[in-house]
Amino acid sequence: MAGSTFGTLFRLSTWGESHGPAVGCVVEGCPPGVPLTEQIIQEDLDRRRPGQSRITTQRREGDEVEILSGVFEGVTTGTPIGLLVRNTDARSKDYSELKDLYRPSHADFTYQAKYGVRDYRGGGRASYREATGRVAAGAVARQLLAQRCGAEVVGYVLQIHDIVGQVDGDRVTREDVDANITRCPDADAAERMIAAIEQARRDGDSLGGIVEVVARSVPAGLGEPVFDKLTADFAKALMSIPAARGFEVGEGFASVQMKGTEHNDAFEMRDGKVRTRTNRSGGIQGGISNGENIVLRVAFKPTATITSEQETVTAAGESVTFRAKGRHDPCVLPRAVATVEAMVALVLADHLLRQTVNQIP
Repeated sequence: MAGSTFGTLFRLSTWGESHGPAVGCVVEGCPPGVPLTEQIIQEDLDRRRPGQSRITTQRREGDEVEILSGVFEGVTTGTPIGLLVRNTDARSKDYSELKDLYRPSHADFTYQAKYGVRDYRGGGRASYREATGRVAAGAVARQLLAQRCGAEVVGYVLQIHDIVGQVDGDRVTREDVDANITRCPDADAAERMIAAIEQARRDGDSLGGIVEVVARSVPAGLGEPVFDKLTADFAKALMSIPAARGFEVGEGFASVQMKGTEHNDAFEMRDGKVRTRTNRSGGIQGGISNGENIVLRVAFKPTATITSEQETVTAAGESVTFRAKGRHDPCVLPRAVATVEAMVALVLADHLLRQTVNQIP
C-alpha cells in the first residue's frame, strides 16, 4: 500500500529522497484559474530551505522550484501540477560509515525492518528533505484559499525547549514571524531561543519545541464527520511531518484542567453573524469549522542527529559507539513553520472543495 499521497479532492503526492537527484510533488484536483507562478511557490520554499541562517543546517540548497505541468500563462489549468526541486548540495560521503548501523531515534532500523533495504544517505525518504514537496504544494493550496474564501494561514515558533514566547495569534503577520531567524515573533524570547540553540550546537546536542498556527477567515461548515472531521485530518496531516510528536487544537491538553463552565464557548450575534464569545475550541466544534480562527499546535522532538557520542548496534548485532557527521539542524523548529503552514493549507483546501461538492443542488 502506498503512503505518499494525501487528500481526497485536493490531493498531494510527494516523491524523492534526501540524496537523490531531486525531490518534488504532484498536486491533483486544483481547479483551473488559480494564480500560480514559480515565484509564488519559491517564497514558501525559501522559508523551509536549509542553510538559511546560522541556527539551521548549513547544507546549501537553493531549492529552486520548476513547474513541470498544470500551469499556463500564470494560472492553473485544472490538470495535475508537477513541481520539481533538484538536490544540488548533497554530500553522501558523510553517511558512508553509517550504512551498517542504526542511529538512535532515526528511521534506519524501522525502514530496514519494513522494506528489507534502506537508503542510508541522509535518511533517504525519512529525511526532512521530503517536506520540500509538501511546502511547494502548500503554496498552491494557499493560493486557492486566498482566491475562494480569503483564508490565510500564519504559523510561528511558540516554544523552544523551556523558552515560551508571548504571541497574539489573532494579529500576528508573516512579516512579524520572519523578522527573526527563529520565526518566533516575540523578540525577547527569540533572542533567548537563539542563544539556547547555539549552546545546544556547541554541546553536540539538539532542542525541540512547539509550532503554533492560526488559520483566519475560514468559513464555517468545513469538515466531514465522522472519520474525516477537520480535527482528525489536521491531526493526520501534522503528525505526518518528520519529528512531530504531539498535536492539539484550541485549549488542547490544557482543557483537562478546566471545567465545562470554563471551557464552553458561548454563542452570540456579532455584526449580523453567529459567533462565539471565546475560542477555547480553537475554531472547530463537532469536527466542523465554526468560522472562528482555527488554532493548532504541533510539538516537535529534539533533532535526532547530534554530534555527541552515542551507543547503538550494527545490522550484524555488534555494539558500537559513533558520532554523527554532516550538516544538521540543532533545532528543526525555525524551518518547520513552513511545513506546518503547508499541511494546514492543504487540509483546508481539500475540505473547501469537499464542502463545495456538498452544496451542489
